[in-house]
Amino acid sequence: MASALNAAVSLTSPKSSALPATSCAIAPERIRFGKGAFYYKSNNVVTSCRRVVSVRAEVTTDTPPVKKVEKESKKNEEGVITNKYRPKEPYTGKVLLNTKITADDAPGETWHMVFSHQGEIPYREGQSVGVIADGIDKNGKPHKVRLYSIASSALGDLGNSETVSLCVKRLVYTNDAGEVVKGVCSNFLCDLKPGSDVKLTGPVGKEMLMPKDPNATVIMLATGTGIAPFRSFLWKMFFEKHDDYKFNGLAWLFLGVPTTSSLLYTEEFDKMKAKAPENFRVDYAISREETNDKGEKMYIQTRMAQYAPELWELLKKDNTFVYMCGLKGMEKGIDDIMVSLAANDGIDWFDYKKQLKKAEQWNVEVY
Repeated sequence: MASALNAAVSLTSPKSSALPATSCAIAPERIRFGKGAFYYKSNNVVTSCRRVVSVRAEVTTDTPPVKKVEKESKKNEEGVITNKYRPKEPYTGKVLLNTKITADDAPGETWHMVFSHQGEIPYREGQSVGVIADGIDKNGKPHKVRLYSIASSALGDLGNSETVSLCVKRLVYTNDAGEVVKGVCSNFLCDLKPGSDVKLTGPVGKEMLMPKDPNATVIMLATGTGIAPFRSFLWKMFFEKHDDYKFNGLAWLFLGVPTTSSLLYTEEFDKMKAKAPENFRVDYAISREETNDKGEKMYIQTRMAQYAPELWELLKKDNTFVYMCGLKGMEKGIDDIMVSLAANDGIDWFDYKKQLKKAEQWNVEVY
């Protein structure tokens, strides 16, 4: 930049039962002022002039452009890949496993499935993949992509970074006309046999990526198949060994389901709790079988209310991260719990939640 200097006056400067655990990791020119004289030194040659009334000198320096400082994410975002495969050019994977993981008397079927991708879909914990069901819709066009949260760690259930797992509930309901309606993609997936092809897209999403801090408190709130991303978190935390990551914080899972027979991955969670009792907590909310002291059904927010003061204290820490996945209505119930607790500290909960979101500490993926 250029600066004008007047010598006489101034100087202006310028988601099956438990699977096996796996391991894996010129210095600038100077202008001097003397009494009654102006000295200009350049390239070791000094000139002087005592009858000069004023001197105007221009000094040009190279100023580097101002770089925009980007906010560093608290999540494990570095190197994350998105949309490698798109609907027009999906990746064709193979079904390795597809098994029902709810009991026969559960209100609905939930299946755990493992697809081979040969390392071609390099996803991260918390991301999703798209599935395109075979066949065409009523308009004769290919079915649209349906996104599913990934239920396996980046290493996959086999530990070789070549598989991806999903946790899918078969959608079947009766409409107002008394007709039985089956969800296209969920039924397609639940009916797949080992060896079948499946068209995959993605990976997609950054909202639900894990925090980088291995000492963080991670509170996970799930209903039903919303457990999928948290199974991926927990496998990395407790079933795997990584050179660059060892979880030493607190992982606290709340899982809401209608019946005991609908609980998912409990054997895995039991093993995690036995392995790291100081680092893992799990609380279930079984709405059709349990009630609180007031006789209210035990939904996930009802269970959380039993720990409300403890949860609020955790939420006031800058290394606590909340992740929510499942039915949309669950967030309102959690808001209802926190409003009065925050108010006791003179804090408006909804303003505080906005701050948490901005700090990447409140992460929601509901449907």
